[in-house]
Amino acid sequence: MRLAVVSDIHGNLDALESVLADISSASVDEIISLGDNIGYGAEPEAVLRRLQSASIPSILGNHELAVIDPSVRKWFNPLARKSILHAVAHLSDGAIQYLHTLPTSLHRDGCWFVHGFPPNSPTIYLFQASDDDIREGLAATGCPICFVGHTHILEMLIVDTCAVEHQELTCGAVLLEDGPRYLINIGSVGQPRDRNRDAKYVIFDTDSTMLEVHYVSYDREAASRKIIAAGLPNAHAARLL
Repeated sequence: MRLAVVSDIHGNLDALESVLADISSASVDEIISLGDNIGYGAEPEAVLRRLQSASIPSILGNHELAVIDPSVRKWFNPLARKSILHAVAHLSDGAIQYLHTLPTSLHRDGCWFVHGFPPNSPTIYLFQASDDDIREGLAATGCPICFVGHTHILEMLIVDTCAVEHQELTCGAVLLEDGPRYLINIGSVGQPRDRNRDAKYVIFDTDSTMLEVHYVSYDREAASRKIIAAGLPNAHAARLL
């Protein structure tokens, strides 16, 4: 099975459409979103509708959680909290109801999918976890491979009984070997926080165990202008450029 995995779209419809166009030529069996489909960007409702129209299952991210649970918003910085309130104000009742249905994790063909940290946390960042936490989290999934988002930075952790090796991921393909477990952060579609501002996503072939990292260019200036026009923080627009 070939699985395309996207994460952290963050209301950036321009980036999402470009990524979906790229995926359409890649012969995948299913697309999965790791959540944070909303927040920061100007088009949360349109992004959710696009995911639903394409029958893309999604996991609950911390931004979705903050929309449906106001008590979570106190953990967000003031700028991020402003984007959450924008989403609350601009999402339809149907979209809010949809957010309430999102699971905290998914399992497909020997792979585990979660927004933040395994087995089911939408809020814990990968960099907050110790090596023991990583081993325990992966063991709890019962799967050798786990995909996460949340940090917006591509990274692969190779986990065995002796060590946890952190490896940077870049555009291209890498073969996952039998034996170790893998925790793979797939970066962000709509708000990358690394040295490259293109939209990021991955394709994983569960038969060959080949992981492909894709960078997709899109009209970042247009997406940035939409953020400014919506009255959202300038910092969220500047991150795209």
